[in-house]
Amino acid sequence: MTAPSYDNANVFAKILRGEIPSERLYEDAHTLVIMDIMPRGEGHCLVIPKAAARNIFDVETDSLAKVMETTQKMARAVMKAFAADGVTIQQFNESAGGQVVFHLHVHVIPRFEGVALKPHTGAMEDMAVLKTNADKIRAALG
Repeated sequence: MTAPSYDNANVFAKILRGEIPSERLYEDAHTLVIMDIMPRGEGHCLVIPKAAARNIFDVETDSLAKVMETTQKMARAVMKAFAADGVTIQQFNESAGGQVVFHLHVHVIPRFEGVALKPHTGAMEDMAVLKTNADKIRAALG
């Protein structure tokens, strides 16, 4: 079985090229962090590599290491920004694994005792709410 190829028209590739707006939180030479527009919790953000990678199966090891380094940085920032009790880190691969956008990405979601994740309904968050949450996270990053 041949692995599916990377689709340069995916939404994250378009965000990386500046073709689609996003609420950007952090960027370095290897990664970009944006707010999830359909958050499952307050402060839900996404870490994406700048290198083209469909998912865990085809990402270069060095790129994956940079993604995880940024994921740790963002986990610390969202904990601080929201005085969270914990953080959920999620990463999905292929349709059967729950992947919807086929560009590697890691979900970083602040968590609070007794508060369940919102269901993934496809409903987009109000942009003003995303901006407010993004400002909190950027402040926590310093």
